[in-house]
Amino acid sequence: MRVLFGQDRVCGVVAAETAREMRSQVRLGLRKTRTLELRLDYLRGSKEREAFLLWLRRERPRAVLIATCRRHEGGGLFRGSREEQIEILAQAARSGCGWCDVEIETAKRMGRRELARELFTARVVVSYHDFRGTPRNLKEIVRRLERAGGHAIKIAAQCHSVSDSARICELARTRRDVVAIPMGEFGFAGRVLSLRMGSALAYAAVEQATAPGQLSLGAMTDLYRAERITRRTRVYGVIGDPIGHSLSPVLHNAAFHARRFDAVFVPFLVRHLREFLGTVKGFGVAGLAVTIPHKEAILRFLDDCDPLAAQIGAVNTVVVRGGGRLYGYNTDYVGVLRSLERRIRLAGSRVLLFGAGGAARAAAFALAQAGSNVCVCSRRPERARALARAVGGQVVARAGLAHEFFDAIVNCTPVGMHPRGGSPLSSAELNCRIVMDMVYRPRETELLRLARRKGIEVISGVEMFLAQGFAQYEIWTGERAPESAMRRAVVSALSREEKLKGRRS
Repeated sequence: MRVLFGQDRVCGVVAAETAREMRSQVRLGLRKTRTLELRLDYLRGSKEREAFLLWLRRERPRAVLIATCRRHEGGGLFRGSREEQIEILAQAARSGCGWCDVEIETAKRMGRRELARELFTARVVVSYHDFRGTPRNLKEIVRRLERAGGHAIKIAAQCHSVSDSARICELARTRRDVVAIPMGEFGFAGRVLSLRMGSALAYAAVEQATAPGQLSLGAMTDLYRAERITRRTRVYGVIGDPIGHSLSPVLHNAAFHARRFDAVFVPFLVRHLREFLGTVKGFGVAGLAVTIPHKEAILRFLDDCDPLAAQIGAVNTVVVRGGGRLYGYNTDYVGVLRSLERRIRLAGSRVLLFGAGGAARAAAFALAQAGSNVCVCSRRPERARALARAVGGQVVARAGLAHEFFDAIVNCTPVGMHPRGGSPLSSAELNCRIVMDMVYRPRETELLRLARRKGIEVISGVEMFLAQGFAQYEIWTGERAPESAMRRAVVSALSREEKLKGRRS
């Protein structure tokens, strides 16, 4: 294991305007990790910095402390001169910081001898930041950082694709002195997986994020358990666009923890499937969950597919086999059946599917095989007709819904999903015994609230989400899913979100 900075490779970032707030964050951070970055540029003025450094000298926390006073031109908040910047870092070194982070612009201007002389009591990280995009000449940037004379180098760059993130993480694969930080939404998974690739540190916010896409310290240590990640850790993930709503990381990381399975599950924001699939081998991905809008499109990239998934024409689960071969399955099918068959007799029932995408296709085939009369309504009539033909069902026009009756109505669209909300159907269009929503976040969508007000029985999307997730876990691992642990984790996450939303409102 790499121990350049210390045993804890997850670095908590402490950033606040006052010395008091900084002290509080240091104490909070030390509950999770013994490696902390102190963002001195966030403190408002010299008095607050002096007060905080005085406390630091007096308390001497038992931790690896990295002092940073990033200048404004390097993406920080400090607007003083380079000389003032270095003096502040020197004071931090005398106050107990074993490391100082100096951006390449300052390091180049000073020269390696002067830098070593001014910060002689501390080791130096020379850092490069690009908040616009990922440079093409990463290897040349590495050489520039090396020439600056630090003990470690750090490269942080904004990512506009998952492949950008992979390129940054790759820099750490063969060296022990590199900190690789992919920034932005596309770099989210890479912030966790950089540790598997060999990055000496991964940064996470104690309270306040200081860079795009920076995770919270709690998420990094409790959800992803990043400090335990090694090159042997198996990688799974969910791909989609958008992806921030997904609770799949909560579901599957809880399962891995319960079974003591050396694996991590991360979210990948994916716009272009072909580009993303080129990163699967580099990141060591062993399996994928697939969500909107890729469930149908991914079929053409698979090497093989389960016959049922091929018949459905949509895949939500992928296994990466030897040689990087991709094999597809559909577990949405299982989720729909398990959720509905407990409430109604499916054989002979009349079920309306609102939507005609990948999720609707899984539901249609599941219900048709169970003997239901499948009806399809979609804002894209041609897709509705194609799906109805495929399962021997019928198309129902939106204009006629208020005059129809169904045993169940299933929302197969993302309308109602957190954080946008809304309902795909009006109250007048809900003429049925049961309403089921595939949207699981929030647990009670606007659609389900409309149904309850009419006295209609409802099924939350959480039930389907859990059922399809249990099946995914068993496909990936060959073991029975720890269903209770997975359910507790998801319900707990949704309950916390609901309570927070209640306090805000």
